[in-house]
Amino acid sequence: MTLFSRLRFLWLTLAVVFLDRATKAWIESRPADRFPHAVIQNFFYLVDSRNPGIAFSFLAGLSSPALRLFLICGSLVIIAVITWLLVAGRGISAAHAAGLALLLGGATGNVTDRILHGAVTDFIEVYLRFLPWRTFNPWPAFNVADSAITVGAILILLEILFGRRSEGPHLNSQTS
Repeated sequence: MTLFSRLRFLWLTLAVVFLDRATKAWIESRPADRFPHAVIQNFFYLVDSRNPGIAFSFLAGLSSPALRLFLICGSLVIIAVITWLLVAGRGISAAHAAGLALLLGGATGNVTDRILHGAVTDFIEVYLRFLPWRTFNPWPAFNVADSAITVGAILILLEILFGRRSEGPHLNSQTS
């Protein structure tokens, strides 16, 4: 895949960042007494939650300026690596490029929140009552960026596991 072909997936990155920021701004503009709001009773709710930690609120209880700076710097390094993989990667498929673009958009959306607010705004809460260990508690709150990161990671994983393998150099076993 050529550089231009890989860069065309940046529209996906921009769409994720825009949609993530727009939905978070909408949630942040609503009065706190509007939450939680049942979209589908006993299954899907809109909430207004701030996560100063990382995925699934891990490290959320350790919020400090040092942790915030560490998470911002770590996110920027990850964004740089993903950008490099997308731009410089040779022989990646469209699914792999789309996965990288989704990861890039999600990481950019969440680090923007962390820079602006010191925490990531999460607003989607889902109850998975059919799972025995989640009978009464919701799945951790998440947002559009988190969803893009998840879908991007799944695309890349599927591509690694089931994608077309490139043929390496063949050695000719016949001698002249």
